[in-house]
Amino acid sequence: MTDVVMPQMGESIVEGTLTKWLKKPGEHVERDEPLFEISTDKVDTEIPSPAAGTLREVLVEEGKTVGINTVVARIEDGAGNGAAPAAKPAAVTSAAPPPSAPAPQAPPPAPIPAAAPVAAAPEPAEPAGPLSPLVRKMARENNIDLSRVKGTGAGGRITRQDVEAYLAAGQAPAAAPARPAPVQAPPASPGYVPPAPASPAKVRVEPMSTMRQKIAEHMVLSKRTSAHVTTIHRVDMTKVAKVRDRQKADFQARYGISLTYLPFVVRAAVEALRTYPIVNASIEGTNILYHNDINIGIAVALENGLIVPVIRNADERNVLGLQRSIVDLASRARSRQLKPDEVQGGTFSITNFGSFGSLVGTPIINQPQVAIMGVGAVTKEPVVIDDAIAIRSMCYLSLTFDHRLIDGALADQFTAKAKSVLESWSEEVL
Repeated sequence: MTDVVMPQMGESIVEGTLTKWLKKPGEHVERDEPLFEISTDKVDTEIPSPAAGTLREVLVEEGKTVGINTVVARIEDGAGNGAAPAAKPAAVTSAAPPPSAPAPQAPPPAPIPAAAPVAAAPEPAEPAGPLSPLVRKMARENNIDLSRVKGTGAGGRITRQDVEAYLAAGQAPAAAPARPAPVQAPPASPGYVPPAPASPAKVRVEPMSTMRQKIAEHMVLSKRTSAHVTTIHRVDMTKVAKVRDRQKADFQARYGISLTYLPFVVRAAVEALRTYPIVNASIEGTNILYHNDINIGIAVALENGLIVPVIRNADERNVLGLQRSIVDLASRARSRQLKPDEVQGGTFSITNFGSFGSLVGTPIINQPQVAIMGVGAVTKEPVVIDDAIAIRSMCYLSLTFDHRLIDGALADQFTAKAKSVLESWSEEVL
């Protein structure tokens, strides 16, 4: 038998969510063939089988979050003995009574909580490990005292599954008397009337995917952490458009990839970051961390969310090198082939919502960075030049910055520098 474990997908990652099994028990799997998919705080990816053989046992079901090195399945290398799988369910069945043993003991403690809150109130035990915003929200909405919830995550961390199990056990009401929930009611708007619940026939309930939950947590965290402000500049992309139109056919023929506007914008952002290095910094407490490397994160839209792979040392690449990196990272992101270190270490991010036709956007900062640039669609517009109307290729660059560190004047100077590089473009691509 070969144990299949939850891999460590990066130094800072201590757990992962098994999102999908690609093989079923009893099916044959080859070595290095994709066996299951996982989702972590940093990346979604497929995990290959460590050995060839028959998948005999699946120990962790889909949607479960477990710590690294946890055994999630077992693969039988040789010809399997059919009796072994049969013995396992028997063991599981015989193991069932012990979990039910604590259940009869639940009724006796039930009367005690009526008097217990008085004694329990002075000692609010702090749950082990950090709590995700989702866990805190569930605890708040269900009046759960998290000190009563046993964490099964890495280091005793309380996970979403732990809270759901606690609710399913019917223990949440015991925590309700300890929370002064009625005191919080008055701050609500006096004129607010809760809407009537919709008919079940008109509502489809679908749980969030693990990636969507992570995105939601990160977006809310970013808004709570940084003071978001956005400045928008209109940029004349005519010179860039002419270079691109003139060379995109040869570029496609030589390298087999399309030449887009994005690598030009990345080059312009790099020049602006060199001029204003504070935009390439991050905040740690009351300290400013100035990063020597310029690592540009490029937002990539996926079917069920988005991810931000990183172009490392972007200042050392020309337009060709940047375009190759963008295409490579985007294609591997969509096929779940990214490595954990390829979505970490970014110092500045760019999101190209113009590829979907959007003109202007106000993106959210990718923590712990202090700025993100948004690129709108390049469109031809009538523009007044020297008191005459001309048709020019125009786009809007938006810079969302953390006002804790970057002031509006500096943000405008940074964006104006990127604009100047694009409007005066003279570099040939080929």
